[in-house]
Amino acid sequence: MIRLTAEEIRNWDEFAPDRHAFAWDEDEDARLRALVRAWVPPVLSGAAGWWQIEHWCQSQVDAALQERYGTWAWGWSWCHRDGGPVGSWVDGPRSVTTPDETAARVVAALLEWRDWLERTAQRFADLAPPPDATPEDRSRHVERACVRLVTHALDSGAEGGWYGQASIVLGWYLTSTGMDPSEAARAVQHAIGGRFESWVTPERTLIESVGEDLAVGLTGHAPYRDHPERAALEDLHDRR
Repeated sequence: MIRLTAEEIRNWDEFAPDRHAFAWDEDEDARLRALVRAWVPPVLSGAAGWWQIEHWCQSQVDAALQERYGTWAWGWSWCHRDGGPVGSWVDGPRSVTTPDETAARVVAALLEWRDWLERTAQRFADLAPPPDATPEDRSRHVERACVRLVTHALDSGAEGGWYGQASIVLGWYLTSTGMDPSEAARAVQHAIGGRFESWVTPERTLIESVGEDLAVGLTGHAPYRDHPERAALEDLHDRR
């Protein structure tokens, strides 16, 4: 089975859609469904067998997806319950049933994950600071990006541990601008500092505070506010 390290998971290059082509049509849909059906045993273990077969089935499907499409497919089973953006899949015990039903869920989950990655990539592009940004400008871009990307995680349907998704996405955003993944992870961890909680939607002021801390930590400059000459930039971000 292909297993990504924690460092690889936090590296946007492993997931960026523009680096990993994905062609989908009716033929590919049929091929994937057939592949998944082949891994679903005719008799499941259920609660009496501690769902061993269902867990095994999911692990085999996971390996098959990453082998077929690449490591970007890693998050196809990152479900809402575990803080992820995927609602079409939960886990082996809850999602592995008949071959046809299981195949349909896997296809839906993979496409949902890919769509979320593409929407995330577009957000990164919209929120990226220009190459010639001053430290002050970059600080404001980072702060506003943090606010919008934390909201992006909250809006994804994630439940327990949603802040883990927010942390990863913020790190991805920073690596998409050229920052080293390890440095990005440390900066995000320092800014969040345990202030987000499972099952709790944070106040806007808390999200903005985390954004300010991240911006200051990275640029040494506090984000500017209420500057008339920055009105166009404010309008741009507020529409995202």
